[in-house]
Amino acid sequence: MENQKIGTKCVQAGYQPGNGEPREIPIIQSTTFKYDTSEDMGKLFDLEASGYFYTRLQNPTNDYVAAKITALEGGAAGMLTSSGQAANFFALFNICETGSHIVASSSIYGGTFNLLAVTMKKMGIETTFVSPDCTKEELESAFRDNTRAVFGETIANPALTVLDIEKFASAAHAHGVPLIVDNTFPTPVHCRPIEWGADIVTHSTTKYMDGHGVAVGGALVDSGKFDWTKHAEKFPGLTTPDDSYHGIVYTEKFGQAGAFITKCTSQLMRDLGCIQSPQNAFYLNLGLESLHVRMKRHAENGLAVAAFLEQQPQVKHVSFPGLPGDPYHALAQKYMPDGTCGVVSFEVEGGRKAAETFMGRLKLAAIETHVADARTCCLNPATSTHRQMTDEQLAAAGIPAGLIRISCGLEDKEDLIADLAQAL
Repeated sequence: MENQKIGTKCVQAGYQPGNGEPREIPIIQSTTFKYDTSEDMGKLFDLEASGYFYTRLQNPTNDYVAAKITALEGGAAGMLTSSGQAANFFALFNICETGSHIVASSSIYGGTFNLLAVTMKKMGIETTFVSPDCTKEELESAFRDNTRAVFGETIANPALTVLDIEKFASAAHAHGVPLIVDNTFPTPVHCRPIEWGADIVTHSTTKYMDGHGVAVGGALVDSGKFDWTKHAEKFPGLTTPDDSYHGIVYTEKFGQAGAFITKCTSQLMRDLGCIQSPQNAFYLNLGLESLHVRMKRHAENGLAVAAFLEQQPQVKHVSFPGLPGDPYHALAQKYMPDGTCGVVSFEVEGGRKAAETFMGRLKLAAIETHVADARTCCLNPATSTHRQMTDEQLAAAGIPAGLIRISCGLEDKEDLIADLAQAL
């Protein structure tokens, strides 16, 4: 069947068992794979044949699940990683090297901000951060001759700003570089960035895709639409011989649709080994099968909670792009007309101390360094996920010290609102 709906893909895509084969994706819990001859195995090491020889690089269970996520995003190829952070690092480092430059939204998740601003900077890769609300002129001025990628989050964590994908994609393409978008919060159920011009999509599958807080993981999906050869001088890793694989040129050997993920797997995963375990991939697939059902409930609960908080005198400010009065509502309606996510950020009167008191009074919502699963949870980013950032960096990212991020789970919204009311 062609043009299947997103719900059907959540359940069916990625794995089609043959006659007498397991109905559920099998867990290939093996580090190695047997071959009859050294010649057979050698073809795999030379990228002359497809197959598996060591799970540090690839595993059949992972590939089945990656194929499902690729289908959900409308991409050409995909892969799983050990975490969302690994996925973002791989997506960027696959086309960057010492001396490269990245343009990124300033309101991205604190861990990713730190990856770009500190860790990758130590590797000689610099990043210019721009406001997601920047003008086209301001965005244009951020580019340099050595810019190799643009990065942003569909819905930023926890600022909940919405990326104008078309604006950022247009600027990236005008400079001959890809737009990489982290689509963790809306998931492909509510937004498919590739349809709006993004070239590579990443996920922390730990969040809604898993949905139950049992398995850490990440994913990358390549649209297969960016023409690396058109800008060959910018991406030598893809367009010139790779000495570690006998001089293979990825764009020549695997084409526009396969070059990026093949290099990412055969080179970065080989050398860095950030593979998702087959067991975690199996858990992830169980979550994906209900993703389309759960995301609707998460978004409904998020909207109900945001609407309630907006009316409370103890609440200074509420951010939720699904809320009609939110400054990002118009962009959310454009890119995510069927709903956004279940994460709401709000600031209580009284700052950090009041935020800590409020969270301590909650009965249903647990204080966790987590977000986006079946159970409601919350945290104060300034003292947890974003504590490495200075007050100035927090302000630039739209994260005041008294901000609370609450992730609305799958409970009844009336109970969530009652819990919030008594805590306030």
